[in-house]
Amino acid sequence: MKLLALDTATDACSVALYCDGAVIQRHELAPQRHTLLLLPMVRALCAEAGIAPGALEAIAVGIGPGAFTGVRVATAVAQGLAHAHDLPVLPVSTLAALAQGGFRLTGARQWLATLDARRQEIYWAHYTIDAQALAVATTAEQVSPPARVALPAGDDWRMAGTGWPAYQPQMSGLWPDLGAPPLLLPEAQDVAVLGVALLAAGGALRAEQLAPTYLRAAV
Repeated sequence: MKLLALDTATDACSVALYCDGAVIQRHELAPQRHTLLLLPMVRALCAEAGIAPGALEAIAVGIGPGAFTGVRVATAVAQGLAHAHDLPVLPVSTLAALAQGGFRLTGARQWLATLDARRQEIYWAHYTIDAQALAVATTAEQVSPPARVALPAGDDWRMAGTGWPAYQPQMSGLWPDLGAPPLLLPEAQDVAVLGVALLAAGGALRAEQLAPTYLRAAV
C-alpha cells in the first residue's frame, strides 16, 4: 500500500507517505505559507521514497475542522492530485488525527481532541482508541464556547490540540490541570494511518466528492 497524506488545517503544513507500513513525513510550522510549501513537500517526499505520484494508490487528507483557508488548501491539492493521477481520496477528521497522534505518543486510549476555533470558541470531540489501535469518535464534532465543551467521564482521559491551552487560563475553575498536551497540532502521519484504515473499510471517495468540514459558516 502506497498512500499520500496531507493536512494543513492548522498552522502546521504536514505531508506523509505511507509505504507498506512504513511512514515518512515532512512537518513544518508555517502559518499562512501552506500554498507555497505543500506541493514542494509532496514532491520532495515522493523523491525521497523513490515513488512517482502515479504509483500511489490513494490520497488521505485532513478535512478539518480547522482554519478555513488551510482546510481548503489541503482539500484542493488532494483533489488536483487525485484527478491528475486517477486516485481515490480519503477524508480524515483533523480532530481524529489529533487523537490518533496522542495515542501514538502516549498509548492513552481516551481523548478529548480540541482546536482553537478563534472568536472565543473551540472545535472539539471525544475519541476512544479501538481494538485496531484507531481513533473512533464517541461524540459528534462540535464548535462551542469553552465553557460548553463537555469533558469526558472519568479520569483516564487525555487532551490533544490547541483548544485547551488557548483558553485554560480563564477556564481554570472548570477544567482540570492536565499539564501540557502531548500533541498540539495534527500530523500527516496520523492522517495516513486513519486513511489506510478508511480505504480498507471501503470509505474512499472520488475527488469531486471530497468536502471540507467547517462546523460553522465563517471564521
